[in-house]
Amino acid sequence: MTLPPKVTDRAFARLSEIGASQQGKALRVAVEGGGCSGFQYEISLDDPAEGDLVLSGGGEQVVVDEVSLPFLADAVIDFTEELIGARFVIDNPNATASCGCGTSFSI
Repeated sequence: MTLPPKVTDRAFARLSEIGASQQGKALRVAVEGGGCSGFQYEISLDDPAEGDLVLSGGGEQVVVDEVSLPFLADAVIDFTEELIGARFVIDNPNATASCGCGTSFSI
């Protein structure tokens, strides 16, 4: 059984701050081939599509397409603010290695 990814309250709060749902958008988290480690995350504001897994909280939505879902099983989608910047981050237990920027990984 594939466990869906989890979204932190902090990530939902950031989506609310930027007004994603007010624009009719959701945070899309996808996995694509490429990057320096084999796979890379694509994170964007997008329209939910048929077949997407929809994760809801605080009036906001995060969506994951069917192809990306196995790569994100039991992952945690979060938002972080550091001195170098603020961004959505993914803690993925399926990744065996990742690059320094945190957007590319291998399984």
